[in-house]
Amino acid sequence: MAEHTYTQFSTDLELVRSSFLRMGGVVETMINTAALALADGDLALLEKVRTHEKEVNQMEVEIDEHISHVLARHQPAAIDLRMLLAVSKMLTDMERCGDEAGKVASVTRRIYEGGSREMPLIELHHMASDVLDMLRQTLDAFARLDAVQAAEVVRRDKAVDREWKAALRHLITYMIEDPRTISRAIDMIFIARAIERIGDHAKNMAERVIYLVHGADVRHKGVKTAEREARGEPDEDELKIKSILSGQRPMQDDDGSEEEGVPDSK
Repeated sequence: MAEHTYTQFSTDLELVRSSFLRMGGVVETMINTAALALADGDLALLEKVRTHEKEVNQMEVEIDEHISHVLARHQPAAIDLRMLLAVSKMLTDMERCGDEAGKVASVTRRIYEGGSREMPLIELHHMASDVLDMLRQTLDAFARLDAVQAAEVVRRDKAVDREWKAALRHLITYMIEDPRTISRAIDMIFIARAIERIGDHAKNMAERVIYLVHGADVRHKGVKTAEREARGEPDEDELKIKSILSGQRPMQDDDGSEEEGVPDSK
């Protein structure tokens, strides 16, 4: 690749990277603003969320178009190709995080304009704080190419799922104890679900960071697999298969357990 072409490619790649991080920053602001409006009933904040949502949608289109341009013009390989493919997939999750923040804002407006002032918000405040931190951690892992940090986000999603279930139980109890609050509590369930989905999207993006760094697709493979791949450790089953194919058999330790790596006797 000619020097000027390589320089242009590096510039284009950095533009994709920096634009995605900037988009992530806007989505962070949306989530934080929606959470503040939910807590304080400040309807003026909700208009800011709507404005940011339009901005995020436009950024998604522009970054996606730029990725297509870079792929067609430079035909990248290895980690550069993974960078572009990962961001292309992460764009969708990031935009959906913005959509979910928009849902929180819309339902919050309906709640407060309807005169509802007393709501069970404790779990939701904590959930919102957790998913916002997950998103920040994912963006930091992406910026630093830190797969281990990304794997931490994958694990944290389990805790958010538990919070969502606990919030749902609490809100159902709230409705049973006071049927007059059913409409309000249902709105709160919608908000809790939107917050939980932001956590899901953050987890999806974190899995893409692991793919970007190590080339390993850890989707649908569980937390332990994600953490192992993030550390660059080989899969245990793969080691056993390689051992068999290389003509080695497991050997037994003194305690009777097997140890790999001993050649079969001929």
